[in-house]
Amino acid sequence: MNPGRGRTGALAVALSLAVVLVGAAGCGDEVKKDVVEGEPLELGELRFNVQITRFLNPNDPEDGVYLAGQQVPPPAGQDYLGVFIEIDNEGSEDARLPTAADLTVVDTTGQAFEAIDSNSPFALDLGGNIDAHSGVPAPDTPAASGPTQGSIVLFLVPSNVGENRPLELEITYRGEDGTVELDI
Repeated sequence: MNPGRGRTGALAVALSLAVVLVGAAGCGDEVKKDVVEGEPLELGELRFNVQITRFLNPNDPEDGVYLAGQQVPPPAGQDYLGVFIEIDNEGSEDARLPTAADLTVVDTTGQAFEAIDSNSPFALDLGGNIDAHSGVPAPDTPAASGPTQGSIVLFLVPSNVGENRPLELEITYRGEDGTVELDI
């Protein structure tokens, strides 16, 4: 056996292992831009976390509050989809929340549905402000103390959209894009 060859082989194995370990260590620092419901999505200084997604029943008293100001029942062939979300501003400056155009539900056929304005006390203030080092829903608000503990983003979608799952919430914030796979 050639003694030099054994050291060269061991050195090659050690270098390969070092490359794998350094690569694996670097992966933990990468911020995921595609997450599933319940996992945080970081875009800029904002951290988005979808708490729950569900179709809303206009005949249910709880859901009626979420649908304040909306046409009830919805137009024929359409349903209301509620995405309950928490957003934290981890930055040291006040920030602007996404607008309706920045929040889109997309199905597997590529159809996209933009968020709609809502008058509900549980609604996310689309395009509103979020203070530095704070979050929405703010403490002591109906959304924070409600059953989902999240602000609602409302979508009007075709009644059959559930056939084209998974649905994804696409978020654009300050030039960054992220996607949350909705659990519906």
